[in-house]
Amino acid sequence: MMQMAHLETLAKTFAGARDELASRLQDLRDEQESAKRRRLQGIKNSLSRFTTAHAELKAAVEESPHLFTKPKTRVMHGIKVGFVKQPGKLEISDADAVVRLIRKHFPEQADALIKTTETPVKGALVNLTAADLKRIGVSLTNDVDAVVIKPVDGELDKLIGALINDKDLEAVQA
Repeated sequence: MMQMAHLETLAKTFAGARDELASRLQDLRDEQESAKRRRLQGIKNSLSRFTTAHAELKAAVEESPHLFTKPKTRVMHGIKVGFVKQPGKLEISDADAVVRLIRKHFPEQADALIKTTETPVKGALVNLTAADLKRIGVSLTNDVDAVVIKPVDGELDKLIGALINDKDLEAVQA
C-alpha cells in the first residue's frame, strides 16, 4: 500500500523535473530571441535585395516572351524562369443550351459532363478541347501565360516564406 508521504516525494521530484525543463526551455527561447534580434537587420536587408531582384527578374521575363517560345521555361542558376500556362476559367453563358449540346454531341459522356440537376460539370468540361467547348457553347477565358520564377529546390523558399510571415520581421519593417 502506497503512503501519502511517498506520493508527496514523487510529486516533489516531478515538480522539480518540470521546473528544470521549463527553465531550460525558457533559456532556449531567450537565446532564440537574442539571435533573432542580432540577425534581424541583416535578414531585413537580404529580404529587400531578394524582393528587388525578384521584381527585376519578373519584369525582364515579362518584357521577353520571345525568349520563351520553346521551351517556355528554362532553369538558370537553379531558378526556373519563363512562362507557364494558367488553367483558365470556364464560362458558361447559357447552362441549358450547353446541356442540350452536350447531350447532342457527347451522349456517351453526358452522365460525367452534366450534373443530375441539369447543370454542366465544369470540372469535366475542362477536359474537352477548345473546339469541342465551342461546339457546345462554352468559352474558355483567362488561359494566358503567366510568369513563373521558381527555384528547383523549394526548401529555401519555405524558410523565406516563414521569415516573410514572421510578425517580428513585419514589426521591424513597419
